[in-house]
Amino acid sequence: MKPLNPTVRLSELVASLSIGTDIGMGQPEGQALRTCHLALGVAREMGLDQKQCADVYYIALLRFVGCNSHADQDAAGGGGDEMAMRRALAPVISGEPQELVPHVVRHLGAGLPAGKRVRVVAGMLAAGPKQARAVTTATCEVARMFATQLGLGAALVRALGYQFEYWNGKGLPDGVSGEQIPIAARIVMVARDLDVVTRVGGRQLGEAMLRRRSGRAYDPAVADAFHRHAWSILAGIEEESLWDQVIEADPMPSDPLDADGLNVALECCAQFADIKCWFTRDHSPAVSNLARRAAANLGLDAIDVETIAAAGLVQELGKTGVQNGILESQRPLTNSQWDTLRLSTFLTQRILARCHGLEAINALASSHHERLDGSGYHRGLTGDRISKAARILAAADAFKALTSDRPWRTRLAPDAAARTLGAEVKQGKLAHDAVEAVLGVAGHGDTLRRQTWPSGLSDREIDVLRLISLGRTNREVAERLFISPKTVGRHIENIYAKIGVSTRPAATLFAMQHQLLS
Repeated sequence: MKPLNPTVRLSELVASLSIGTDIGMGQPEGQALRTCHLALGVAREMGLDQKQCADVYYIALLRFVGCNSHADQDAAGGGGDEMAMRRALAPVISGEPQELVPHVVRHLGAGLPAGKRVRVVAGMLAAGPKQARAVTTATCEVARMFATQLGLGAALVRALGYQFEYWNGKGLPDGVSGEQIPIAARIVMVARDLDVVTRVGGRQLGEAMLRRRSGRAYDPAVADAFHRHAWSILAGIEEESLWDQVIEADPMPSDPLDADGLNVALECCAQFADIKCWFTRDHSPAVSNLARRAAANLGLDAIDVETIAAAGLVQELGKTGVQNGILESQRPLTNSQWDTLRLSTFLTQRILARCHGLEAINALASSHHERLDGSGYHRGLTGDRISKAARILAAADAFKALTSDRPWRTRLAPDAAARTLGAEVKQGKLAHDAVEAVLGVAGHGDTLRRQTWPSGLSDREIDVLRLISLGRTNREVAERLFISPKTVGRHIENIYAKIGVSTRPAATLFAMQHQLLS
């Protein structure tokens, strides 16, 4: 990536991602920032050193960065709305069965028709610990992979694997107990829970939770520290300046990211967004590449070309706020569902809005669904109010979407996609020069075969990895590759062993990070 004169710090990019995880977890914007502020304050009161405080800081912001990797499973178990399910469970995710089960019965599926709600609650209770272990394992593995990609330290990466472990050894995924759990993970767990619970029931409910979970989910010494210090720290939070408070509190401030570092961070944003749905897992990098080459062919200067490419990587961040039940619907969307979908570009803008240095990238990314005739979203811009760069990005995004499978249709052949885009030009929606430029650089053909693969994977293992990353079951993979499901299972075991993961979401992220899906 050529220089964009970036002024973005890693803390700002990670804090922006935390806004996305707030949305994906069904929490109000800023929940992770509040957790970070509270956890860091208590860590300092407990006398943790600078490095430990830095681990607390980033774990608080990254704790749920793996949430999109199992959004489809959560939506299936929550009546199509993974965010509502997560919001309902938020106060009790560190609770024991006697606390969790009554809460699930009372709150899960609220607002659904009675029959559907009964099925959702019954399904959650039936899935029980097995499903919880699978979800927590995936969340931890994916979070650790993101942290590694961002270049964060080994101790921090390790601690992200203990986010849901309990002091008494009854947590997940591995039942680790006591001081085997890194202190940073112990502190962040309490901070996050206390913020959620006090917003629901105030200080009284928060104090009761600390007493009830001390010695169970919580380290008693950590719970005691929160008893003594949390309330003054929370009282000092000013919501309007919370972002600035957190960015300024970074225990080990870094220099602004260089161009390569910024590109890696934006690629993480793309993976965070794209992993949410099986049919978007190669979307943003492909759009970025198409838009970059098309912009260069149209004669835009180097900085504009790279700004467009960067915008392509982050343009789908707002999809985190759209329920998978809507994104994966095979039926025509209702007006209400369309309104929710149109909010996605607004949410992209919100997620990146406070990140100084990304203003031009954000403006483009949040404009990629605008159309020249005003029929696009979310601003409803028309004509010359849509920049040339945004027109190119819109054409690249549309072409990539048309030539990819979707739940409601199979992919179009390139010629058919070109005709569809041509019709949109005639209707005054897309710009003719942008469409022509994208079509001119769009190459097609099988680029999967090459001499070597990462981690020593074989050609057949790559075939299997690609298909399971796109949401196929073992039986579907077997049918596609003309092998038995048992053979598919053996290939998956070998893949996991070679790449060092144990869940499909983590294997999917590996495939995305190594660009094995395009």
